[in-house]
Amino acid sequence: MIRFIFMPELPEVETIRRGLQKVIIGRTIDFVEVKDEKPVRGLVRNFKMTGQLIYQDGNTEFIGGHEIAGNNQNKYTRVIFHFKDKSKLYFNDLRKFGYLQLLNEEEKEKVRAQFGPDPTDSSFGAAIFKSRIKNRRASIKAILLNQKLIAGIGNIYADEACFQAKIRPDRPTNSLSSNEIKLLSSAIIKILNRAISVGGTTFRNYLGSDGKKGNYSDLLCVYGREGQKCPVCGSKILKQKTAGRGTHYCPTCQE
Repeated sequence: MIRFIFMPELPEVETIRRGLQKVIIGRTIDFVEVKDEKPVRGLVRNFKMTGQLIYQDGNTEFIGGHEIAGNNQNKYTRVIFHFKDKSKLYFNDLRKFGYLQLLNEEEKEKVRAQFGPDPTDSSFGAAIFKSRIKNRRASIKAILLNQKLIAGIGNIYADEACFQAKIRPDRPTNSLSSNEIKLLSSAIIKILNRAISVGGTTFRNYLGSDGKKGNYSDLLCVYGREGQKCPVCGSKILKQKTAGRGTHYCPTCQE
């Protein structure tokens, strides 16, 4: 059994994807049991293929994602994929934010076009980053959270990237120098890839696909550390609201 929950930030989602890839690829779907039609987009009869995905194969157990009380199948189960080998994939969704949809290649590309570039892609760099943010007057925090401009950066990694680049998150984006843009781009790439390598950031009861906690929480410099000492200069970490989100920064390192 593998438990997963979709998270808004790239490292956690990538950890989930890799976990599923190990157990799902190559298996043949026998039939799909739709227990709740609301999260299924399109015609349910054509559907043959923050939610929770639980893969179950006999008594083997690996736990990943935020746990939902109850057994694999419970009142939050929306869809069950039944495989030919009798294993199952449960889609559980407590808050009903997730959805499932069958797409052909053209439709998939249309969905993909709604999002900005992936910072962990090898083609991503300072030039692409600059082209996405140039002439923007919003705060850099708001820009980093805008999935249409850059995909996969959430509240945690936006704060951490700004700290690494020594940039205040509330600064207007168009005030950044070319060198600061390079530093921020580099920080984003480095932090996201490192977070992926350790299984993301663990808070509360989140677990990765191998049943282990993500270790990036041990590496956080500012996020969630309000009132604590900056690991670089010793100043007290501050928290304020920027772009509608709680934002952490060091007033000295990010002057």
